[in-house]
Amino acid sequence: MANIKFFALGGLGENGKNMYVVEVDEHIFILDAGLKYPDIDMYGVDAVIADVSYLVENKDRIEGVFISHGHEDHINALPYLLKQIPTRIYGTHFTICLIENLLLKNKMNIKNFKLFRINENKVLKFGDVSVSFFNTSHSIPESVAICINTIDGSIVYCTDFNFSLTNYNKYQTSFTKIADLSKHHVLALLTESIGAGTIDRIKNDSLLEHAYKNVLVNAKGRIIISTYASDLSRIQKVINLSIDKGKKIAILGSMAKKIIDIAIDANYLSIGNDALVVLDEIKEDGTQNLDNNLVVIVTGVRNEPFNQLLKMANGDHRFLRLVESDTVVVMTPPIPGNEKNAINALNLLYRFDINLTIFDKKILRSSHADKDDLKLMYAMLKPDYIIPIKGEYRHMYEQYLVAKDYGYNDDNILLLDNGQIVEFVDGALVEGGKINTGDIFVDGSLLGSVNENVIKKREMLAEEGVILVCVNIDTRLRRVESIPDIITKGLAYDIAFEELNLKVKELIMRLVNNNLVKKSFASEKVSQTLEEEVTKIVMRLTKHRPVVICTIIDVTK
Repeated sequence: MANIKFFALGGLGENGKNMYVVEVDEHIFILDAGLKYPDIDMYGVDAVIADVSYLVENKDRIEGVFISHGHEDHINALPYLLKQIPTRIYGTHFTICLIENLLLKNKMNIKNFKLFRINENKVLKFGDVSVSFFNTSHSIPESVAICINTIDGSIVYCTDFNFSLTNYNKYQTSFTKIADLSKHHVLALLTESIGAGTIDRIKNDSLLEHAYKNVLVNAKGRIIISTYASDLSRIQKVINLSIDKGKKIAILGSMAKKIIDIAIDANYLSIGNDALVVLDEIKEDGTQNLDNNLVVIVTGVRNEPFNQLLKMANGDHRFLRLVESDTVVVMTPPIPGNEKNAINALNLLYRFDINLTIFDKKILRSSHADKDDLKLMYAMLKPDYIIPIKGEYRHMYEQYLVAKDYGYNDDNILLLDNGQIVEFVDGALVEGGKINTGDIFVDGSLLGSVNENVIKKREMLAEEGVILVCVNIDTRLRRVESIPDIITKGLAYDIAFEELNLKVKELIMRLVNNNLVKKSFASEKVSQTLEEEVTKIVMRLTKHRPVVICTIIDVTK
């Protein structure tokens, strides 16, 4: 009989940072390793990933990282994780292609890592434990669910899926594999919660096709479409409809174009050489490709599609400037964290009197499971326990309500926080413990990180402002050579700047002169004293605590 544990290092009660762990006796299986985009108050932070200290401490027991699909909230923490733990990575062909590109982007040699391609027919053996897969439907090709099969039953990890029927082979759900799995005992189902509360969700592309065909018929000039690069199925739909009307296709998006290139090279995205157009840079005289038969797909991740539209409207884009005859179609509904950027872009487009069509969520097929999809998965797999994952707590609670409505009782629906352990001994649920979890803030490359102290200083800088002090001294003559320069940024206090400036200068002159008469003058120590004392006087006068930086320059000749 087995001792099975499940817990999340990230992904519960939040959007992103998905990283889940299943332990079976001495085996550790990591499920996904993604990032979360920072909140608006995380100044200078590019991404947030899970603290992997527990995994580092237990790295000798790790069998590998098993990746469900290639979205950044499921793979983009891999460079950091692999730096700490050079373990095996398992994923489908397209997912591994994206991971290879991610590693190369972070200047990591892919030959140094163990990347294994799997498919739904692959079964991996780890002692008494096996790992199998089944295909799921999502917005990106070759998404899979991961099944960890033990002698006490299977733990099924099925994130980011829906049961929408599609004619694209690489996006189809393997119902036969699910049926085969259902013949065996499923101990627990770990499944996404983001769409659990969605009502009247669109389950096909008929409304999208109708709306876009109207655009194709009525557009007088070029059509510029914003899309998320991760939604390859929607991009393929746009391409197919456009080519059917005899249109040429161009794709823009420097950050995410590599994803598109990989999809085209590996035949996951079909355009055809006769339809694909490469745009030339706009010439100095403003000449650009104004072919009325052109559809330009502006793609990217997060804010990139909106940023590109802004540049096009302002005339700052290298390859395209919007003109009166253009039609802009927005197929990028705001996602958590980029709402403000999206609204700013749309406001500017309206201000420029751009011919704008917005496709909102009401006509765009969701790639996440709604309550009907969840209930169908419950019905097919018949798990003993439902563990909602992936989403804010409100999303997870919505799935709790779905499971209750389906007939599960409270004892068999496990709502967890990151770090909280669910433990099964011989197939029976026992009281689990808790491990320490946390966030790693990434600034720039995923190979480096920003600690919490830096974040706090950045918050202080944003909220309280900064005072920069520069003092020129002559240590040979033991005197201050000029009146200290004081520069303030971001100060919005009631006290008059002249009064504050005068008092700070008087304090600096007194402290520096007192130190210059001493036998030895340590500029670093004096600078520290100045920063502490200036902070105190500003705090006393304004009730605010700005960042104070003092620099002492020795101009002795």
